[in-house]
Amino acid sequence: MRLENQRQQDTATALSIAAYLQGDALETIMAIAPLSQWEQWLGAWLQWLKVDQSPIHAYELSIQFTTDIGIQTLNRQYRDQDRPTDVLAFATLDSPVAIPTAALAQDPFYLGDIVISVDMALTQSQGHGHTLQTELLWLLAHGLLHLLGWDHPDEAALQRMWQQQQQLLEAIGMTLATSAYTQEAG
Repeated sequence: MRLENQRQQDTATALSIAAYLQGDALETIMAIAPLSQWEQWLGAWLQWLKVDQSPIHAYELSIQFTTDIGIQTLNRQYRDQDRPTDVLAFATLDSPVAIPTAALAQDPFYLGDIVISVDMALTQSQGHGHTLQTELLWLLAHGLLHLLGWDHPDEAALQRMWQQQQQLLEAIGMTLATSAYTQEAG
């Protein structure tokens, strides 16, 4: 199943975002929030981060919500790791193919694809003491940062990334006050 929404545009900043939700776990995701809400959260983050890859301030990305089995298949295929993980990100910026300037001037910039295991998110939310919605947003923020070029090759970089994720959640009115992530990042 795949859900698409008309592009959401914030007229105050002329930023638009189109997210495409797909995967095995869409019923669970749609019970948490409709597609338009996911797009609002992503749009708020792109504004907060001052993303500027698109001269027309228009962005697209896909989010696949899957199971541990689904993400394990992708993790094995693309990262040679035969185990489930919580989130994978496939960034357009990692592509060696340059996007023509004329295309950027008229089409939304495709940031890439984020894949989240809802099974893993549920387990982690219980272990970290927060809701499934909060965990999914935490993982979505993590995936978005990867699409924008962030990485965490060492513990210090991971801590910086977690701090950025905390700030992104705060930008949309969420907090991880009792989360194990905040204890680990602090």
